[in-house]
Order: sequence, then C-alpha cells, then structure tokens
Amino acid sequence: MSAPGPNVGRMGTFVDIAVGGKFDLRRSIGFGFGQRDAEQGDVLRLAFCLDGYRTHAAAAVTQPTADVLRCEVFGDADPDAVAAHVARVISVDVDGTGYDELGAHDALVGRVQAQAPGLRPVLFYSAYEALLWAVLSARRPERQMAQVRDRMARTDGAVFDVAGREMAAVPLPERILALESIDGLPEVKVHRMHGVAQAALDGRLDTATLRSRPAVEVAAELQQLEGIGPFYAMLTTVRALGHTDELAATEPHVLAATARLLSRDAPLTSDELTALAESWHPWRTWVSVAIRASEPHARR
Repeated sequence: MSAPGPNVGRMGTFVDIAVGGKFDLRRSIGFGFGQRDAEQGDVLRLAFCLDGYRTHAAAAVTQPTADVLRCEVFGDADPDAVAAHVARVISVDVDGTGYDELGAHDALVGRVQAQAPGLRPVLFYSAYEALLWAVLSARRPERQMAQVRDRMARTDGAVFDVAGREMAAVPLPERILALESIDGLPEVKVHRMHGVAQAALDGRLDTATLRSRPAVEVAAELQQLEGIGPFYAMLTTVRALGHTDELAATEPHVLAATARLLSRDAPLTSDELTALAESWHPWRTWVSVAIRASEPHARR
C-alpha cells in the first residue's frame, strides 16, 4: 500500500497498448473536464488509485504509431494492470472501428468526428474518484475544488515524477477514512467522502463490476450514497465506467450543443435527444462526448 505523500521517481516499465480504430492521443491530452485541466504536448501524464483501491500508480503515455500507444508505468503496481487501467481511462480498451464507420453514414456524427479526428472520451480514473469529485464539486466552483483536491492529493495521496512533471494521485480510501478534517471543506463534505471511501473498501465501487451491470441499476445504487443525486450518479455511470452506449439524455450541455449543431434555437428535450440517438447505437456515449467537445472552450 502506498504511504501518504510519497514522491516516486524511479524509472518506469514500458507496456505497449494496441489501438483499434482512429485515435489521436493529443486529443486526450487536450481533453479538459471537471477535475482535469487540458494540457498540450505529446505526453499524457496520469496518476491515480489503481483498480482495487489498495495502491497508487502513474503512467506517461505516448503514441509512436497510429495503432500503438506506449505506456511508461511508475510505481510498484503490476505494469500490465496499470496499462489496462490507462487503456480504459482513454477509451482504447475497445475497438473503435465501428464508431469510425458510424460517422461515414450519419451526417451529424461525421461532422463532430471531423472537428476532432481521433477524439475518444477521457474518463474519470474510476467510480471511486468520480464520486469523490462529485462530493467535492457539488455546489462549489470547480476551480476552487480542483485546488482542494490537488492539495489533498499532495499531502495524503501519492506524488509521482512522471516524465519530468509532478503528478499527484488522490488518497486511497483507507486514508480518506482516517482524515477527520480536510482543509477547505465543510464537515458534511468530509463525512460524505468517508461514505464514498467506505463503499470502495467494501467492494461496492469496483469499476469492472459496475461496468458489467445495467447502468440504470448502478445509478440507483450509487444514489444511496449520501450526497450523490441523479446527476452525479449519471456522471459516474457515463463518464467513469467506460460504457460506449450510455446516453446522458438529461445533460444540459449535450442538449444545447446538439441543438446548435441542428441549427435550432432552443435546446433539445431529453426525449428528442433519446429519439435522435437511436441511430447512434452502440456508440451513444462517444457521440455525446464528441458533441459536447464540439462546443468552443467546452469543459467536456
């Protein structure tokens, strides 16, 4: 188990990840959302709680060829497990050839694909980290809460030297439970983070297990956690588990962005988006993210 706040800087182990379909790593590097800032360059740097939530890991990802990613793994975790986790986070754990083909015969999909060739959803690292972010960011400015998260990661998580840059991973669940207070957070949010951490330790937030179950069932279960309502349950199921075909039919930015692409003045209703998205199966998640990302200066 990682101790709080270590700085891990040893040389990494390299694992190659095969890519099926069009993929441009630079789009992932420039993908900003929620807790994550968009960056530039040719290296994607990641630091996270590895699946199982017992240790930390970090990785630096490059793309030497169109169909191969090179993942340099840092830390003591199994390199293949880290590479598999990374592949899910950047949505290369599935063959995207069918998604590419969808854009060839659906005009709207083809349009958003052409705006950002090779873009795939970048996900939260896990259900655990998505729910921590949900608790942090609820009714609070994202930028402010991102600073709280980073400070907490540096003091109670793990700090890695990843390709020449420090990257901090959030605390493991056991460490979160040990925190009686967190600088910048009210007591109620700390209590709710304890609930998320306990759920992770109890095995209720195993990302692969949640992904294997019906999303509507998972979303209902997540709402039993204090502070997690329908929106954040949807956020977790759609943007943390790695589904390709879950539609965020009530997400306001997607409804508005789709309307603009269709030259409509008012946002689509959820029913209208659901009907339109019938032709996007089995890639409704990916199309929704591409539509959201087509907005200028969008946080995806």
